[in-house]
Amino acid sequence: MKKIFFSLLLFASVAKAQEAKPYEMTVNGVKVIVVPSGNDIVQIDMVIKGGVQNYTADQAGIEKLSLKALTECGTMKRSKNDFKNALDEVDAKMYTSSNQDAAHIQLNCIKSDFDVAWPLFAEAVTMPKFDVKEFGRIKEEALNQLREEESNPDAALQKMAMQTAFKGMDYAKSPSGTAATISKITPALAKAYLNRTLTRSRIFVVVVGDIAKEELQKKMTALTAGLPQGKPFVLKRSTYVPPANSFVAQKKENATNYIMGISSAPQANSKEYLAAALASDMFYNKAFLEVRTNNGLSYAPSAWISSGLTPYSAMYVTTTEPDKYIAVARNMVDKLKKDGFPEDDVKNTKNSFATYQYYDNESNSSLASMVSRAEVLQGDWRKAFTLKEDLKPITPAEVSRVFNKYIGNFTWVYQGDPAKVNQKLFIQKETPPLPEKKQAF
Repeated sequence: MKKIFFSLLLFASVAKAQEAKPYEMTVNGVKVIVVPSGNDIVQIDMVIKGGVQNYTADQAGIEKLSLKALTECGTMKRSKNDFKNALDEVDAKMYTSSNQDAAHIQLNCIKSDFDVAWPLFAEAVTMPKFDVKEFGRIKEEALNQLREEESNPDAALQKMAMQTAFKGMDYAKSPSGTAATISKITPALAKAYLNRTLTRSRIFVVVVGDIAKEELQKKMTALTAGLPQGKPFVLKRSTYVPPANSFVAQKKENATNYIMGISSAPQANSKEYLAAALASDMFYNKAFLEVRTNNGLSYAPSAWISSGLTPYSAMYVTTTEPDKYIAVARNMVDKLKKDGFPEDDVKNTKNSFATYQYYDNESNSSLASMVSRAEVLQGDWRKAFTLKEDLKPITPAEVSRVFNKYIGNFTWVYQGDPAKVNQKLFIQKETPPLPEKKQAF
């Protein structure tokens, strides 16, 4: 009830802010998307399209490391410390990230400090220094982070799942790279990479804040003039459909066994995607009930859909009884395929889905991310604001049809004790019989 109350307040706030409508403009060939916020915060998100499409497997991690250098190695005008101190004087934040589909260079500041923070943002983007000493430091930090990820069972399982399911595809590449690929990246290689990808042909910019259009256009014109045009670029979309059930096990000295299964999903820009997202939400709730509550097989079973440029559906569990888990999981899938999703469940999920989506994106920074995701994954930033309307025509029959179409074979990966799992249960065509129910956690 508390969450819904705050969501209603959010909708009122968003509605007020949207009295000034979002709009786009083109500056030096770069799309600039502007979302009035109705508050005193400004969020800038410069997006480089492509993600793992932009580099080869032997360069995995170069985008993340190169972008880190923008804020950690200083500029041609200032040292690292001088640059950070200048941001700190107005409590502005500049940070970067890189994922499978895009990279982000972001600025967050108070509106009254925008004229001070903006030149610093432009300076970092157009005049990065790639100082050798500082670059060596951030490279060592990246290697340490990779070591930590390897010791984290969930991170290690996710990496194994992606490399197994998407072998030979772009999604097999990790944005964080590997120890081998990171070790080879030099300041010169990182600089060359950004010169090739941080171009007007690959970027767009999202601005969430109340900045006058003329002022913003002037600032964007100066910034984009300092960037190369670059070669024409078109995002690639691909589909993953496992040809058969498969299972790959890796022995790990974990306290329990970690399992992830990856199946297919529709493209985020298709009419089927929202139906698949509703089905995934309901399947998650079903998995929690059956796996944890009714059978006591795991403390935190999960299921989700990834809306990336190579979309997929996934199931995850940690359990000491993997054979019983797969029986429960496959019976859940079979029952839903046979009976479909109940009309009341679909109705209730539709009612809450948009509310929670917007609730989770109430800040300027998260709103900017939501808009940039819509632009990258759906090819239309306006879709960030039409979720409620887009959900209305989806019927229970459509949700069930899409679930049946895309949830079929699974690519399973397993980390733990191979002696505790019967691999045949994961790959056989016949669904294993349900185990006797036990007390829940």
